[in-house]
Amino acid sequence: MGRTTTLRSRVRTILATASVLGLGLLSPIAVHALKSTPAQGSSEHSSLVVSTATGKVRGQAQTGYDAWLGIPYAANPTAADRWTAPRPASAWSGIRDASRFGDRCAQSSGWDPGYEKTITTEDCLDLNVYAPQGNRAHAPVVVWIHGGGFTGGAGQDTNPRKFVQQTGAIVVTVNYRLGPLGYLNLPQLRAENANGAGNYGLLDQQTALRWVRSNIGHFGGDAKNVTIAGQSAGGSSVCDQLASPTAKGLFARAVIMSGGCALQTAAAGETQSQAFVKEIGCATASDVLACLRAKPASAIVAAQLKAPIRPSLGGTAFPVDPGTAVQTGNFTKVPVMLGQTNSERGLFTFQNYDYLGTPMTADQYTQAVKSTYGTNADKVLAEYPLTAYPTPGQAWTAVQNGSTSYDRQQLMARLSKWVPTYAYEFAESDTPHFTSIYRLQQQSATARDFPFGGAIHVDDLGYLWDYLGQTLPYDDDQLELSHQMITFWDRFTTAGDPNGSGTPNWPKYRTKTGELMSLKACDTAPSSNEPPAACSKVTRDFAQEHDLDFWQSLGS
Repeated sequence: MGRTTTLRSRVRTILATASVLGLGLLSPIAVHALKSTPAQGSSEHSSLVVSTATGKVRGQAQTGYDAWLGIPYAANPTAADRWTAPRPASAWSGIRDASRFGDRCAQSSGWDPGYEKTITTEDCLDLNVYAPQGNRAHAPVVVWIHGGGFTGGAGQDTNPRKFVQQTGAIVVTVNYRLGPLGYLNLPQLRAENANGAGNYGLLDQQTALRWVRSNIGHFGGDAKNVTIAGQSAGGSSVCDQLASPTAKGLFARAVIMSGGCALQTAAAGETQSQAFVKEIGCATASDVLACLRAKPASAIVAAQLKAPIRPSLGGTAFPVDPGTAVQTGNFTKVPVMLGQTNSERGLFTFQNYDYLGTPMTADQYTQAVKSTYGTNADKVLAEYPLTAYPTPGQAWTAVQNGSTSYDRQQLMARLSKWVPTYAYEFAESDTPHFTSIYRLQQQSATARDFPFGGAIHVDDLGYLWDYLGQTLPYDDDQLELSHQMITFWDRFTTAGDPNGSGTPNWPKYRTKTGELMSLKACDTAPSSNEPPAACSKVTRDFAQEHDLDFWQSLGS
């Protein structure tokens, strides 16, 4: 990236300023909200009590924003209701405490903080509402769908306080069913409810959106001005909802961050599900569903490690592959923002090899290319020879970055044919990596020395909101980039266009030019008289930087 200041030296110079991330980016709206916050014991307490369709909830005042946590949007999907479409939440009397998160959905342990142990709770269909303090009415609403490969994560991973403070928007984060509990697809389940099998977790998301439509006005939000946004599996979920006929009318804009547009077929989902049924020991049961519903969540989570399941097509809610839908125009036509980091796959090379203490070998590289790219494998090996890279892992990262970027470019092109489409690449390669990797780097030379190749999957999230409960040590230029990105996202989620005064012009994506916004910070020297700044700009270099002409030649 042509930088002269290393990350390590930058971190040393700015640790003292890192704490301003949350409170140093306040917009005039947020400043006004802070100044107008009622004194303790006055109307503040009553303003935190909000009526919903199922009962009253009392939230909690934080610094510059209010939060209502753990609100049920659907009924408990356990026992006989395991593997059924979401049902309305039960009403309650009195005032429900909404000052704590609900339980995360069942999932295996992982490296993210808060996920050190296996989670087995199924009563987890809750959402969280974050709103600016002070008077609010008809505020734009962002519904955030978390990532995690459809097997992990929770709404509480994202704290959108700085986004809310800077923009005055309302943000809703959502839990949804994961793994086999969210996506099992069996003939017996299709016989019970053709609209649920293979996509219960996606239906959960739609139910949360219907809750927002019915209730968000009581929190000061505009039910007609809702943006769905997500990253990774959450971004793919956004595209799934774009293609779903039953989600039409539930949102006005969409943001797809590092996500694709594809659902496997019902047949493929059934094949995965039958393997899971065998793994958990229910294949020979006289009543397969009774056997499955009698299994503890711990057994389900354990079995999914050997027999994973992903969402699949089916029913009136998800009848068409989203990739086909966006190509043919058979989707909800709203403005879309989408993009990626510039080294998406560096994370996965580290996660699948070096993190486990087994760096990729030359033979593994060749086999990985052959198994992934089939008849095109020899061409890929010729284009990305091991001799051109210091390690097989770096060669594999380059290959995967290229093919992933090509898929992303194709999605940009297909969407831009039908709707206003704003494309970006997060190119701040000198960024502190996202919380889990940052923590690992404090403890492990393997993580510190690993060549990630740039900004990796998830690195962009910390510039919009605090992720996994930690504010990272961004320098002043990166704080300016954060402010700029929030400004772009705010304008888009408010009006469907990220452009406005004080930021670079962001053109709609066109296949003819291939222009997209390259998001990055400047490299202002600490001793300089120049103020810190973002250096984002429109670029046409995406195709060249990711070797997309080659991937195009394969007819991928």
